[in-house]
Amino acid sequence: MRRWIQHLKPLQLLIYGYLLLLIIGFLLLCLPIFHQGSINPIDNLFVAASALSTTGLSTHSIADQYNFSGQIFILILTQIGGLGYMSIGSFLILMQNKSLSLLGSEMVKYDFSLNESYNIFMFIRNLILFTITIEIVGAIFLSLIFYQAGHQQYIWLGIFHSISAFCTAGFSLFPNSFEQFYDNFYLNGVLGFLSMTGALGFIVITDFYQMAIGQKEKISFTSKVILHFTFFVLLWSTVILFLSDSNIASYKPEERLYLAFFQSMSSFTTVGFNTYPIADIEDAPLFFMLILMFIGASPSGTGGGMKSTTITALYAQLKTTFNKKKEVVYMKRKIPENKLKMATSKFFFYIIVICICTFLLLLLEDLNIFDLLFEAVSAIGTVGLSTGITSELSNLGKLIIVVLMFLGRVGPLSFGLVLFSPEEEEQIVEEDIAL
Repeated sequence: MRRWIQHLKPLQLLIYGYLLLLIIGFLLLCLPIFHQGSINPIDNLFVAASALSTTGLSTHSIADQYNFSGQIFILILTQIGGLGYMSIGSFLILMQNKSLSLLGSEMVKYDFSLNESYNIFMFIRNLILFTITIEIVGAIFLSLIFYQAGHQQYIWLGIFHSISAFCTAGFSLFPNSFEQFYDNFYLNGVLGFLSMTGALGFIVITDFYQMAIGQKEKISFTSKVILHFTFFVLLWSTVILFLSDSNIASYKPEERLYLAFFQSMSSFTTVGFNTYPIADIEDAPLFFMLILMFIGASPSGTGGGMKSTTITALYAQLKTTFNKKKEVVYMKRKIPENKLKMATSKFFFYIIVICICTFLLLLLEDLNIFDLLFEAVSAIGTVGLSTGITSELSNLGKLIIVVLMFLGRVGPLSFGLVLFSPEEEEQIVEEDIAL
């Protein structure tokens, strides 16, 4: 066993580690001490996978099916999934003034898509300390909001939803997410801030921190791309949802703006909360939300999806092809060829996985095709939004969604790299092909 582990690569160890955590989380969640009633083991596996992948999909109400201890355990899995078990473990090692192994450093870099030049010690320290600070501040503000709204256990509600929001998990202790707060400016703002902060990623956070203490004069190119793309997508997605849904149009202008922004933000950051019934949104804006879920958040953050930098690289490549230029450039910077290959492969792999799993769901479930596609994209994007069909899935259908959520956490491309070992180099002859 030990010899087998020694032959594994960092990426393989990382994925097997998440698989082991999923199995442990599932087995512990099956213990009756966490339940308020009888729960199907498949549903426990579903919730464990959803928490570890920070998705937020659930076959039953978390507040109704799991007691206080169960909710705490689900929150622990969510925190581990949001920060990554290697970063938490590495932080505990560094806190004891011990050095981090080369293998541990490589696993953290894979988990957060970091460049080789990144200072792992500084990154992990900033990640943990910043997370604790933001989640505590978020919990305080949310507790005050829930207290003013007259909810009991407002402190626990604040803590739970602060961690769930920052980890872009989307788990809620309310039966209809935050639909009752659709017109609450403060709740919309706090949840939006927590979700956006987690989704922007720790590369951006580290860059701004280094600028604040004088270690850098400007943010990195990656941070510029992330901020530029995020601002552009959030602005236009809010406008599109504001104008395209006639049901939302029946609300007051400010309430309509809240609804459009929150649903856009929730889809794009992959946090998965909603302030409006997803099933009531019309087909066109719902399809647009599906695209936002597919795009996803940013690398090195708590969100899922394809990632903003991947889509940016693909856009730059497309623009270069149309302009018949040799070098792929974005914001006056050349994008390395290996990054373009990774972006193209990632996009293609996502499409393949979504198509295969949606096909299987259509074979198994007697449900609307768009609802199933939406569920599949939400699962692999670790979003957690649903049109309401999650509890109607068969056991096999739930297992497919579990696989999608797990792939969304470790990354479909990463999983593919583990499955398919590098082929031996062969003599290659270049040949033309019609496209």
